[in-house]
Amino acid sequence: MRLSRFFMPILRDTPKEAEIISHQLMLRAGMIRQESAGIYSWLPMGFKVLKRIEQIVREEQDRTGAIEVLMPTIQSADLWRKSGRYDAYGPEMLRIKDRGERDMLYGPTNEEMITDIFRQGVKSYKELPRNLYHIQWKFRDERRPRFGIMRGREFLMKDAYSFDLTAEAGKHSYNKMFVAYLRTFARMGLKAIPMRADTGPIGGDSSHEFLILADTGESAVFFDRDFYDMNWNEFSVDYDNVGDVAKVVGEFTSKYAASDEKHDTTEFEKRVSEAKRMSGRGIEIGHIFFFGDKYTKPLGCVVQGPTGEQIALQSGSYGIGVSRLAAAVIEASHDTAGIIWPMQVAPFQVGLINLKVGDAATDAACADLYAKLEKAGIDVLYDDTDERAGGKFATMDLIGLPFQLVVGPKGLKDGVVEVKTRAGGAKETMTAEAAVSKLVEAVKGKP
Repeated sequence: MRLSRFFMPILRDTPKEAEIISHQLMLRAGMIRQESAGIYSWLPMGFKVLKRIEQIVREEQDRTGAIEVLMPTIQSADLWRKSGRYDAYGPEMLRIKDRGERDMLYGPTNEEMITDIFRQGVKSYKELPRNLYHIQWKFRDERRPRFGIMRGREFLMKDAYSFDLTAEAGKHSYNKMFVAYLRTFARMGLKAIPMRADTGPIGGDSSHEFLILADTGESAVFFDRDFYDMNWNEFSVDYDNVGDVAKVVGEFTSKYAASDEKHDTTEFEKRVSEAKRMSGRGIEIGHIFFFGDKYTKPLGCVVQGPTGEQIALQSGSYGIGVSRLAAAVIEASHDTAGIIWPMQVAPFQVGLINLKVGDAATDAACADLYAKLEKAGIDVLYDDTDERAGGKFATMDLIGLPFQLVVGPKGLKDGVVEVKTRAGGAKETMTAEAAVSKLVEAVKGKP
């Protein structure tokens, strides 16, 4: 993409209303624009990041055998009354009426709707287990929306719902999502610590939330320092093997980690030596629940069992804040100059900088590099504007693409270009051919 044709409204100054670094940088980098309190438009740069995050989430859900669906944002109040949550949920639920005076709501979550869908579609135990998920916009009327998309009213969420015949099978489904979340966040360069959590208005018996450490986090967290030494890289697991999945979960849950709602000082001091006790602030990016028949029983979601009896299914729900992740990654990966995107979620992998637009040799070299990188499948943002060099460097550092490829008349006379790695700022000069090979290898994993 040529920057001269792209829509990226950069802000040089930090907006006064932006309190945390992710909100500041997303506004300055032209990723989002506020439309009203807690509601944002996603501009091209931000939308590209959002779609990359969404795709990683989708791939890891598919890997577990979960099946994607799409449910509406507007729901009937009738199902929520059956589950008992319509009046209990609180003012965060946006309640509306249609022209027929029927009570409707803008869905904050989908337990009731997916349970009703499953109730109508599955009748026999032979059709179990199943896990259905969708990636859809949600609305919760936060009392005090703040921190940009971190605590907005409208947000993109992945929510999955498992259905099993027995509690034991339901626990396996829960564990599969636990592992899938570890894989998902690790692919984005995040160390998301699973912590015991309160079930809140969702309900249920078991719950873990996945948090990344950040000074701006809203939750106090307490955990064992041994989490830092664990393998956070993508790992393989056979999701059909109950023992294999449970082993991975056990490696994480055997160590102490809890948010302030579930923290027990006595247990913490007993289980973790003083030298290894860690505390801080955390940002929640995922939450999983197992709630047995909390929703299936009142909504009549039953199947015929092996001996003909009617059995209420065991279910769980599993959420990931897809839009929140864009901000969370920035909170975890930035410096004083701007964002530092991990390769997997970067809107573009390479920023190509033409230091002298209008110079025939420089223009030709940039055009050649741009074509070769695009042909290799690398997403390039080519700064072909006539802005001064200092401004171009500042913009590229602000938007945080993993690599910058700098081309200017002086370097070309010596037969070299410059490659800068955004994380750490290392710079190397090399031939144009070597630069292409280096970037293709770094992005694609092969020369």
